[in-house]
Amino acid sequence: MGPSALRIAEIARGIRELGFEARDLGDIHVPIPEIIGEHDSRARFAAEIGEACSALFPLVRDSILAGHVPISLGGDHSLAAGSIAGTSAAMRSIAKPFGVLWVDAHADMNTPETTPSGNVHGMPLASLLGKGPPELVGIGGFSPKLEPDRCAVVGLRNLDEREKQIVRDSGVHAYTMKDIDRRGIADVLDEVIGIVGRDGAALHVSFDMDGVDPGISPGVGTPVHGGLSYRESHLLMETVADTHRLVALDVVEINPILDTRNSTARLAVEFVLSALGKNIL
Repeated sequence: MGPSALRIAEIARGIRELGFEARDLGDIHVPIPEIIGEHDSRARFAAEIGEACSALFPLVRDSILAGHVPISLGGDHSLAAGSIAGTSAAMRSIAKPFGVLWVDAHADMNTPETTPSGNVHGMPLASLLGKGPPELVGIGGFSPKLEPDRCAVVGLRNLDEREKQIVRDSGVHAYTMKDIDRRGIADVLDEVIGIVGRDGAALHVSFDMDGVDPGISPGVGTPVHGGLSYRESHLLMETVADTHRLVALDVVEINPILDTRNSTARLAVEFVLSALGKNIL
């Protein structure tokens, strides 16, 4: 229901008001979990999620190669296994480097062997780095999709004990809310863009709405107090826009059942527009 909430919040209208064309390619088919049943408690619904991500993969790839900026809307963060695979394939075909800015309260780097819950939405970044459910790792027929040194996770504040060591060992650049509190979001972002965007690399931003404080972003499945503020989130997206190198964007973890008057979806639309260049002045 996340994509529908964003449509109701008039995401297409907002994009058009910035002077762009907005084309809605519709929904990727996702089976209803309660109907299909669970087959693997260590990677719940991995086969079905893998099929959905595999369907998303060519849409993102072909959109980028056609000169468009695909925006993948969710739903949970597992969709990034397909969207970032699409970006990776597109960049490989034109021999251009790309980096990922992953905004999230969680690292999403568990595997079926380390997960305490079996939730695949806690595994997409691991899968992109070449570890995790084969249904996600194998999307597009190549792996890994991403160099860890070209990835920065911003907003971390809730990691499983085993996952902490995974993050430390991964080579991914991890920025917790403590880092942001001490240094300020602007300083962190300057460093992040310098790292993942070095050598003129393109940028894929994967923005989980639970990276934002639930006081202003309540409609998420796994809220964690102490997240990014309204202005910190906008500055992050505005900084991305200032690079003029955004090639793809994910906005995920919007659950209308848990929301208040669609406020999280409306907030997400604001962030999308900032990433596409909407300015205060």
